[in-house]
Amino acid sequence: MTSGSQGWRWAAGAAGLGALAVALGAFGAHALEDAVPPGRLETWRTGALYHLVHSLAGVAAGVLAAVSSSRMSLWAARLFVAGVVLFSGSLYALVLLDLGVLGAVAPLGGGAFIAGWTLLAVGLWKRSR
Repeated sequence: MTSGSQGWRWAAGAAGLGALAVALGAFGAHALEDAVPPGRLETWRTGALYHLVHSLAGVAAGVLAAVSSSRMSLWAARLFVAGVVLFSGSLYALVLLDLGVLGAVAPLGGGAFIAGWTLLAVGLWKRSR
């Protein structure tokens, strides 16, 4: 499978994650508002914000990979999706399960986000030459 066809699939998956981000954001705003302490609700909001932003970044990177066959953009899309699962997923689980140890997973997701942005920047820089 080429980078181009894989790019469309990663973009589609990231778009699905975007829909999930909106649903989970609404769940936090309505269902969790009275069920968890305010600090935990803020943790949920942080997870939802990063989830939505990086879903959009994954769509953009996937589409770029699809139209340009850029392997760096394809890897950026993969890293954005992995970051959503690790970073936002761990924050959601921390709030719902009240297990502080899950907070230790979030930096792995943050690292994936940073790596994704770095690869996207390098790939775009190379295309500009």
